[in-house]
Amino acid sequence: MPTPSLASLPIRRLTLHDHAACADLSEDRGWPREEHKWSFLLAAGKGYGIDDPEGGLVSACVVTEYGPQDPALAAIGMVLVAQRHARQGVGRRLMRHVVSDMGTTPLTLHATPYGRPLYEELGFKVTGQADMVVGHFTPGGPEPKVATRAATAEDLTAILRLDEQVFGTDRTHIVTRLPAFADQLRVAEENGRIIGYAAAWPNMDTHVIGPLIARDTSAAQALITSLAAGTNRPLRTDIDVRHEELLAWVKERGLESVAFNAVMTYGITELPGDWSRRFAPVTVAAG
Repeated sequence: MPTPSLASLPIRRLTLHDHAACADLSEDRGWPREEHKWSFLLAAGKGYGIDDPEGGLVSACVVTEYGPQDPALAAIGMVLVAQRHARQGVGRRLMRHVVSDMGTTPLTLHATPYGRPLYEELGFKVTGQADMVVGHFTPGGPEPKVATRAATAEDLTAILRLDEQVFGTDRTHIVTRLPAFADQLRVAEENGRIIGYAAAWPNMDTHVIGPLIARDTSAAQALITSLAAGTNRPLRTDIDVRHEELLAWVKERGLESVAFNAVMTYGITELPGDWSRRFAPVTVAAG
């Protein structure tokens, strides 16, 4: 039997059962396997993929939709093409399919320098930048003045209300999965009122801090300090470059820049919500 051409292979919806194949694809491209993250994204969002007749996946990506009914926003992430099928138009075809499938829904993604030209070709515009910082956190300087504590089930309503104000649309389906997904979920409080929250979730040998939502830099610092105290792993987080004070502070405490990713949008000129309180995404793959 002749081998089908790449252009003739159908694009299908992925399911949770595909998480190992997605992790294999990550590994094939030199990324960490990230099975924990793949399972989270496939449960919370919609996966798209192309099966390889010889086994595994040719390509994959995940779309996470936000909004109570018709999506107000969708984030695209984990766009991957197997090494043996690279530079043959597969990624372009998959992205065009996803953009078409999402119709008029505004889109966003974090682009590496390698992927940015493709997204620009498809009509995405750069609207921001995130600084990926990684390292062992070393406490230092004055003690944080903002109080933090572990989140409880009773905090969920307040966390969801704050998250929607800051993110700009409802993402209940993401936030309610955080207690199971993350190793730590903490809130910042002032006079009994929640003014920020953050999670630390395991990703290979690091703990990723995200989301990080806070009233101001001091509350963000308190949350990072409290999460760092609960792990011996290196920390990673992807901070909006406009938060210069927080970036300088984490770098003084041992984290280093390892990459800059462009924040891109399609169908909107900027992301909704309040960027001044949105310090880091859950993950760059889901916003």
